[in-house]
Amino acid sequence: MQPDTHHPLWEPDNLRRALQAAGVSQWSWNVDRDALTMDDQGFIHWGLDQSGTVTFEDLSAHIHPADLDRVRAAFTATRAIVGAYEIDFRVMVGEVIRWISARGLGNDSGLHERVMFGVFLDVTGRKQAEEGHELLAGEMSHRVKNLLAIASGLTRISARSTTTASEMANVLTDRLTALGRAHDLVRPLPGNQGSAALLGDLLTILLAPYEDTGAFSGRIRVAVPRMGIGERAATALALTVHELATNSMKYGALSADTGTLDVSGATDGEYVTIVWTERGGPDVEPPNGAEGYGSQLVTRSIRGLGGTIGYDWSEDGVVVVLKINEVMLPR
Repeated sequence: MQPDTHHPLWEPDNLRRALQAAGVSQWSWNVDRDALTMDDQGFIHWGLDQSGTVTFEDLSAHIHPADLDRVRAAFTATRAIVGAYEIDFRVMVGEVIRWISARGLGNDSGLHERVMFGVFLDVTGRKQAEEGHELLAGEMSHRVKNLLAIASGLTRISARSTTTASEMANVLTDRLTALGRAHDLVRPLPGNQGSAALLGDLLTILLAPYEDTGAFSGRIRVAVPRMGIGERAATALALTVHELATNSMKYGALSADTGTLDVSGATDGEYVTIVWTERGGPDVEPPNGAEGYGSQLVTRSIRGLGGTIGYDWSEDGVVVVLKINEVMLPR
């Protein structure tokens, strides 16, 4: 079936409108005189003032330096390419970078009276989407590697601090679950600002398993500044809170029906101070002997955030003071 050449679609003005709407510009290249001719949209793509013809050197001044040699070699080789070709590259229009795709037919099959024809297509949107997918894939790979490294370290620590396989499995599962709850709260921020969780949300979720649902509900209270923290800080705090809560369940305030736990916080612009206060539990005493593996894990986690940890073993209950450098809490 032959197309209806009298249809409005085939009118030159309407064809130009369709190409412009699609971000397509037309070009021709006289291979003997090395002269390029473009339509109005082509000059817009390249950020050039309109003129009768341009040379490759005119265009090369706007090609991104990282792509220039590749594009120069590709254009030189187009006549040797059999069939259709496609070359994607970046052009600079002022401070704006656009992705342009040059397409045509090679091997002289696209020549007509020594002139080659083709199109420039603005593919900036597609390239930005591809770059976004690559960044996401790289971020996911980075996170998986970090989590595997952490899991490996926790496995070694749990193996040294337990005596049976069943005990090790329970301890390791609890620690990994704490990590999982922390990472569930870490979300990308708009505008490529990174990832963050709210400090109060993080602490509340981590302590939820230790809160009673019956007569003693409400004995854990959290009151900290509203602020975001990054993934690394969320991981360190998850491990720290888990170890402190586990010790409290075994020996401290959370082991008694009348025990309470208050987690408060403040910031002075340089450090964030988190105070863990246990009251109403059994009498507590400072641990004897060498620091346990759980305590070592907490100390390393807080030091990794540029902070310190201190303990006050009063008769009323233990008070733990965490001080963390705010610059280590990217958000």
